[in-house]
Amino acid sequence: MELNNLKPAKGSVKSGKRIGRGEGSGKGGTATRGHKGQKSRSGYSRKIGFEGGQMPLQRRVPKFGFKNINRKEYQGVNLDVLQQLVEDGKIKDTVTLEILMQNGLVGKNDLVKILGRGELKAKLNISVHKFTATAKAAIEKAGGEAVTI
Repeated sequence: MELNNLKPAKGSVKSGKRIGRGEGSGKGGTATRGHKGQKSRSGYSRKIGFEGGQMPLQRRVPKFGFKNINRKEYQGVNLDVLQQLVEDGKIKDTVTLEILMQNGLVGKNDLVKILGRGELKAKLNISVHKFTATAKAAIEKAGGEAVTI
């Protein structure tokens, strides 16, 4: 141990000056808050987004559009994707939500809609939430069945 290594025990020395504790402390009077004005008062807190009285950005930027809180989002699955799964041997003759979930096409809480892109050659019995008109026609043309759940 050397003199240049000495330092006080951890927690024994308080850092900084105590402000607002009388004139003798050197930080009395205004307690480092300056003179007058809103920021010098107790209880001051600036509102989020406040820009000194200037119109805040949040209110300056124009708003537009409409957000429907009751909107239902459907996860789309195209016919060509189903045909590819049939060719790969991953699905046989029936397509349900569980089968689509196992193949990673939809999540467990998704609403599913079959879309009409591509060509379906296999005869499939598909039961999901919704079908487009072209998809339903293509499934029935191939000899399959489109069941809405």
